[in-house]
Amino acid sequence: MRKMRTQRAIAVLASVLLIGGVAACGNSDTGGGGSKDDGKITMGFSQVGAESGWRTANTTSIKESAAAAGIELKFDDAQQKQENQIKAIRNYIQQKVDVIAFSPVVESGWDTVLKEAKDAGIPVILTDRSVDSADKSLYKTFLGSDFVKEGKLAGEWLVEQKKGATGPVNIVELQGNTGAAPANDRKKGFGEAIAANPNLKIIASQPGDFTRAGGKQVMEQFLKANPKIDVLFAHNDDMGLGALEAITAAGKVPGKDITIITVDAVKDGMQALADGKFNFIAECSPLLGPQLMDLAKKVKAGETVPARIETEETTFTQEQAKEALPNRKY
Repeated sequence: MRKMRTQRAIAVLASVLLIGGVAACGNSDTGGGGSKDDGKITMGFSQVGAESGWRTANTTSIKESAAAAGIELKFDDAQQKQENQIKAIRNYIQQKVDVIAFSPVVESGWDTVLKEAKDAGIPVILTDRSVDSADKSLYKTFLGSDFVKEGKLAGEWLVEQKKGATGPVNIVELQGNTGAAPANDRKKGFGEAIAANPNLKIIASQPGDFTRAGGKQVMEQFLKANPKIDVLFAHNDDMGLGALEAITAAGKVPGKDITIITVDAVKDGMQALADGKFNFIAECSPLLGPQLMDLAKKVKAGETVPARIETEETTFTQEQAKEALPNRKY
């Protein structure tokens, strides 16, 4: 009798273990397969930094758009250092993310790490800024503004404004970070636009690193070294806003004594334009998030995307800034 009860107990235990084992295998298969094949995209994104109002708006757009698109975002702030970005990209490769996107601090020096991403089968999207690599296969696409065009628009506006000037027009230029694509290209575009007008002369040009503090510091130096400055061309609004402080402190009236041209059109810059302290802004939109997430989905799916995608932008005069400000998103 005892033997029969023992055999029955063993049989019941075996059944329980068998059922439990089947259930466990079933859960493991379902869970594992779901995590790999549920269509979820993980993006590793390396941002330049937080040096300006534009960059802050750009970061917000990327984070909000990733959440809205259901994309898991691994975000890194490079703090304006290329070595930090390279480290972040290598971390993303190790983590086996689906897509890597980044806004390069500078144009050069990316081939090695981009080849590592390519060898790992991870597509790369450049956003806001491009790289100068000769091997275009190292990234899928570049989404961003035409920085040369922005510089040209700024220069063309100045040429039109000063077309009646007979004497020299002295221009100072606040550049962005040395080696950065927007700094290189905006300088190039502006120079090309004013080249045919010998009376328009750039008498000083120096990096202000896209920051208000940098813009103020360099403008102070410009004002001390050059008693007659007619025009300031700043590569972004933040440097222009910093320069306003230096100009005012020097006893000059910004927007009148010195014509101020900037790039970006962030809210603070637009307010300065509407208030008559700036004279002209060429827009560079930071709201790239929705387009970036759409591209991430396409390259993850193996779709072909254009090698270059340009954002739509405009320009603003003082009156146009007054009209646009109430509905400005950034």
